Amino acid sequence: MQAQAISKYIRVSPFRARQVTRLIQGKTVPEAVAMVQVIPQKAARLVSKTLRSAIANAENSEKTSVSAEELVVKEAVVGEGPTMRRFRPKARGMAGRIRKRTSHIKIVVTDEA
Repeated sequence: MQAQAISKYIRVSPFRARQVTRLIQGKTVPEAVAMVQVIPQKAARLVSKTLRSAIANAENSEKTSVSAEELVVKEAVVGEGPTMRRFRPKARGMAGRIRKRTSHIKIVVTDEA
């Protein structure tokens, strides 16, 4: 049985969020939660929130109820969301573009090996 959670339009760069999701992919859920709690990055906090949502979706599923200890992170993917563009004044009357990137975080947990 699989359960998933998707967080959209998260205000963190996809590159930075992928650094965290690469670490938890394939790990057991208790191990992944412990890892995310000690990583000192903003992306880790956001991935943790999505991971906890996926765990809750699996535990409260109508089909089968599974405990968190039996679950494994099958897939942790970060996709690129829309980029907000802002401009900052530069020298000689020019404008420099600032890109504020967003991410879509998808985490799938399963009880199958």
